[in-house]
Amino acid sequence: MEPVNDARIFSNRYQLTHLVARGGMAQVFRAHDQLLDRTVALKVLFPELSVDPTFVERFRREAQSAAKLSHPNIVPVFDWGEDGGTYFIVMEFIEGETLSNVIRESGTVEPNEAARISASVAAALDYAHRRGVVHRDIKPGNVLLTKDGQVKVTDFGIARAVNTEESLTQAGSVMGTATYFSPEQAEGTVVDARSDLYSLGIVLFEMLCGRPPFTGDSPVAVASKHVRDVAPLPRVFNAQVPIPLEAITMKAIAKSPLDRYQSAEQLREDLLRFLNGETVEAPDPEAAHAAEVNATTTMAAINRTQAVPIFQGPRTDLVRNRKKKTNPWIFVVVGLVVAALAAAGIVLATSSKGGPLTVPNVVGLSLKNAKAQLTQEGLVPGTVTTQASAQPASQVLSTNPNVGLAVAKGTRVDLTVSDGSLAIKVAVPNVVGQQLTDAETALQAAGFQASVTYSTITPSAANPVNSVVSQTPSSGQAPKGSIVTLTVVGAPTSVTVPTLLGQPASSAASILSQANLTLGSQSSACSNSYGTGIIIGSSPASGSSVAPQSAVNITVSTGSCNLYVPDVRGQTVSQANATLQGVGLVGLTSCSQDQVVTSTSPVGGQPASAGEQITLSCNSVTPTSGG
Repeated sequence: MEPVNDARIFSNRYQLTHLVARGGMAQVFRAHDQLLDRTVALKVLFPELSVDPTFVERFRREAQSAAKLSHPNIVPVFDWGEDGGTYFIVMEFIEGETLSNVIRESGTVEPNEAARISASVAAALDYAHRRGVVHRDIKPGNVLLTKDGQVKVTDFGIARAVNTEESLTQAGSVMGTATYFSPEQAEGTVVDARSDLYSLGIVLFEMLCGRPPFTGDSPVAVASKHVRDVAPLPRVFNAQVPIPLEAITMKAIAKSPLDRYQSAEQLREDLLRFLNGETVEAPDPEAAHAAEVNATTTMAAINRTQAVPIFQGPRTDLVRNRKKKTNPWIFVVVGLVVAALAAAGIVLATSSKGGPLTVPNVVGLSLKNAKAQLTQEGLVPGTVTTQASAQPASQVLSTNPNVGLAVAKGTRVDLTVSDGSLAIKVAVPNVVGQQLTDAETALQAAGFQASVTYSTITPSAANPVNSVVSQTPSSGQAPKGSIVTLTVVGAPTSVTVPTLLGQPASSAASILSQANLTLGSQSSACSNSYGTGIIIGSSPASGSSVAPQSAVNITVSTGSCNLYVPDVRGQTVSQANATLQGVGLVGLTSCSQDQVVTSTSPVGGQPASAGEQITLSCNSVTPTSGG
């Protein structure tokens, strides 16, 4: 961060102090909220973009999308607005660093830590996806790591509601960052939640390998590789990557959305299985990689073209082909041959190896993945024997025949797997009643991993937001490194503005804070009903449903309003009474309602107090129509 030269104050409230970062659309500043005396992050749209209605609309939608999301792994949005033609968003200021900085400084991230970070990001995405918001720009620069180890996802800068009929993305254009594009983003087609999972898979790949799977001389070159190239296995760049985590990574970055995890929660659960030493659901990475290579090669052979992202213009290869007259039956025959080869692709791939097979190294794999790899290699999984071990349950310890031995195709390979009985067990701490961050810290200190689920319990003084209401296991001992599932009170998606009318202005911030709201601007007006310093109105009004942490503006009484007796001479008594009541005065007379008022006491124009009685004098003449 660097101090700013111009300590500008936005909306008479937010004073800039330091420049934090510069993005594609805006700059992020550290700022001081003078009203609530706290540090916030202020994202300010570039001045040259503030005059562009399209960019301003995108910026407005960013604020609205992010303001709907209240989750421990999402940076909350407090406020947004416009000041002197400049648009801004106010967010929580996170003390920490970006994941991109961590990767740049350390090269790679330890596998368990990479899985933990990815699981937290997946939890944030699952929360957003279930509320109709796709992030569309998941990358290390948008993942923040706090000093106490929390993971926060920020910058829903190009997010949009999935069910919104409008789209700010024109046909043939794309949003996001090329290194982390999904193939469907690169092609400029419609994206859904699975596109975010692809991007998260690329981030996981980069954490494990110190580099993304695809690089190039330009964003277009990188984007085209997402479409046409198959990502290498992480082990190519880092032989220490655990095979189960490699499997999760490759499933997340599958070319087809149908081959990926179908929800962020599915991805998160598989990451937690890895952290807990359990068998993951992702298929064997080598088999999946080979299948994707075959599929990509087959599609290239059939289509004879490359899927380059959002490239436009005529197909010159087809123009050249049109110059030659070719018998159409040739294309029919070639098409049938290619289709037959595609259907037999896997058989050709395995039978073309030739020579004897060798027992693959399946030691360290889960039983499920080991069986799949043996079958893929043309061998038959044999008898499974369990053995006492400190390794995770169902992890392969040895094979018979041994790994690397030459065998004939179809040979049975027996497997010995761990029963997990010798894993070190430690006491499970009771964290019920604690805040989530404190509970996670306590569990990590005891050697456990935390898995979080959110309950539908309404937050209260006894059960505040992010407090733990139950845990599994709740007591006793469990294997070190295993998962403790915490049930946590989730933040509400909307809150009700409390009644502020009649309360002292000095109490407003406290009352609103208890309702998960913030105090906004304060205006003043006279009141004949409430004394000086008392709240006489709010915006939004009491009883309104708003997003958590919304700002509520209040109007405060300056005391009684100055009243003056209106001149009601010439009006009937009935008319005069109505006029007086309209300004808070009371007419007093013995005249009938149709008599004309000739004088008042006090006279018109004199000051009066609210509710004061005004004596009306009249004659017996009834006014004629028209004057």
